[in-house]
Amino acid sequence: VQLQASGGGLVQTGGSLRVACVASGRTGSVYAMGWFRQAPGKEREFVAAITWGGGNTYYADSVKGRFTISRDNAENTMYLQMNNLKPEDTAVYFCAAGPLPSLVQTPRMSTMYDWWGQGTQVTVSS
Repeated sequence: VQLQASGGGLVQTGGSLRVACVASGRTGSVYAMGWFRQAPGKEREFVAAITWGGGNTYYADSVKGRFTISRDNAENTMYLQMNNLKPEDTAVYFCAAGPLPSLVQTPRMSTMYDWWGQGTQVTVSS
């Protein structure tokens, strides 16, 4: 599975951005897709995830109520709509896709994902 992320950019505090991730290849193997982010000097952290079949969604507490994850199965595309952005949202955002997880894994865990896209930079100015 290959993933291509796009849509990052520079926005002011309180603004909005939408990032997208297009999956190609053996997409029939995908159970869930997610977004992770990594700020300079920090570890990569979970942002949001969605299961491909049922559309179940998962969010980090820090983005709940501000970010919305969605998917378009026909286009093999996942979106992350980010509203009310804050400077602390500044990071490189990575999309990921994973197969059916083991019993000890959840879509919140980076170890669940086998395929990763290149990052897209999101910068929120204060």
